[in-house]
Amino acid sequence: MFRKRFYYLVKIQYLGYRLHGWQKQPDVKTVEGLITKTLGWVMPHAKCKILGTSRTDAMVSAEESAFELFLDHEPLKDLEEFLVEFNKNLPQDIRALSIETVDEKFNIIQHSKTKEYSYLFSVGDKFHPFCAPFMANFQEDLDIVKMKKAAKLFQGKHNFKNYCVRVSENSTFEREMLKSELVENTEYTANFFPEQSYIFHIHAAGFLRHQVRLMMGSLVLAGRGELSLEDIENSLKPETPELQMDYIAPASGLILNKIEFE
Repeated sequence: MFRKRFYYLVKIQYLGYRLHGWQKQPDVKTVEGLITKTLGWVMPHAKCKILGTSRTDAMVSAEESAFELFLDHEPLKDLEEFLVEFNKNLPQDIRALSIETVDEKFNIIQHSKTKEYSYLFSVGDKFHPFCAPFMANFQEDLDIVKMKKAAKLFQGKHNFKNYCVRVSENSTFEREMLKSELVENTEYTANFFPEQSYIFHIHAAGFLRHQVRLMMGSLVLAGRGELSLEDIENSLKPETPELQMDYIAPASGLILNKIEFE
């Protein structure tokens, strides 16, 4: 019997602090697992599956991420009504932003054009515990001016083999960073935030495993004086494998800001 399939793009946001990343895993709470479970409550008789666009790590949050919903046999009758019901049943730290119909030619992995990440952090005195879910704290004096210069070195096309872990040798290590800058934070505010905090912005078509957190880690090492700007420049060259970066910045400061699709 011919099976008719219907396709939807759902944009979501979530606070990742209590979650073990996107990918469904046994015995722990993940974004994919909670979404799948919620769909089972909202559509108990439907045959469906989902595919995410980005496998964020444990404790990483998202201002805007997305997944593709594949629904067999019957389409959703009212998208807005579904969105309301979906949000009512999702945990409080996950919210569906929008839903739209796409066709069978749409591929959420291949049609992802750019991904924008932000890394939010403060330096110096320990911050208020309420900051912990979405801001990293480095309790030391860091050279922010040097870190800003170092962040600019990542912009453009470089070899990022020294900024990834557990990837295949067949992976494409040459990546183009469309934006890489470290600025004072004016985007996220709260009365319990420290007086001054910072954001590392990084935009690209795609990233290697732990790449952004290793890039942020290298900025911290530069701020401590353990890496020079020349060290970072050399680490982006394919002929200097001995400069493998090994300091992975804490996950809780990382936010998937936005995904753009073709």
